Amino acid sequence: MTATSGTLRATRRSLGPAASIGIRLGVIIVALAVALAFLGPTQFLNALTRGAIYALVALGYTMVYGIIELINFAHGDVFMVGGFVSLTLLVNLFGASGAITEPVSLAITLIAVFVVAMAAMGLVGVIIERLAYRPLRNAPRLAPLLTAIGVSFILQNIIQLIYGPFQISVPQIFPTNAFVEIGGVRVALLAIFIVIVALTLMIGLELFVGRTRLGRAMRSTAANREAAALMGVNINRTIAVTFFIGSALAGAAGVIFGLYYGVAQFQLGFFAGLKAFTAAVLGGIGNTTGAALGGFIIGFIEVGASSVGLARWGPAVVFGVLVIVLVFRPTGLLGQQLGERA
Repeated sequence: MTATSGTLRATRRSLGPAASIGIRLGVIIVALAVALAFLGPTQFLNALTRGAIYALVALGYTMVYGIIELINFAHGDVFMVGGFVSLTLLVNLFGASGAITEPVSLAITLIAVFVVAMAAMGLVGVIIERLAYRPLRNAPRLAPLLTAIGVSFILQNIIQLIYGPFQISVPQIFPTNAFVEIGGVRVALLAIFIVIVALTLMIGLELFVGRTRLGRAMRSTAANREAAALMGVNINRTIAVTFFIGSALAGAAGVIFGLYYGVAQFQLGFFAGLKAFTAAVLGGIGNTTGAALGGFIIGFIEVGASSVGLARWGPAVVFGVLVIVLVFRPTGLLGQQLGERA
């Protein structure tokens, strides 16, 4: 009897994580089915696209917080600068003024814009970390927080000085009349492209963090910086890599925003960053999967509010949901309560 009970307990323990993942996937599938029925195919894809942008920006917030416990309020403006970098590339380098109908030329242009914008924003993130945050790494938490706000204003003023305070149109190089039929419904090819790119970047991040040496160094540094240093992890390099990846993802989000909405403005980073930070907290700050999930949830909430005529109340609904979640689960949807470090 004792052996049987032990076997049953062992079986439950072995099936526990798999069952938990299965339940979560089931809940997500049901929620997506309900959202599709409520919003319809067009608005459903619009919500996915908007959520993908928030998710990519939120990943940078949660990565930086997870590794050095800093709320990098300048991260939203890194996203904004990424949008202006893509605008500059399209106008000054490629001379784009409208849709590119030749598939090979379109593919080359998109790849070049994404690669350059992500690399440039990654470099900007590393510079910000080196000049603004590293000297304050052991300072009281209020000092780097105020510094982050200062860096945010610096980035906004640099862009305002170069491009002016007004909204600028981004060339729509992706043909707006390109559609595919899915189940008898016409779906914009641009929206599908954006969702695929965003999901590819998220999956790539998960694989990098989970299966590479640098990823293991990032996870060990996030768990215990002092112990990781004693085990031979280069803390400065690991933190710099974290800022590079998070900022590169924000740069990709900036490119996507310009492609989808066709505008760029120096204040975009503040609002998008605020929502992305909310997504990171909603999903569980420090958890990359939770940040991505939170971004998609906020995208669906905003589009759902607009579909019922509450577009002006969208932000209030988003923060209302955040408050409700945090009241019942303070660590967020996928966050875990961690003990204090010794």
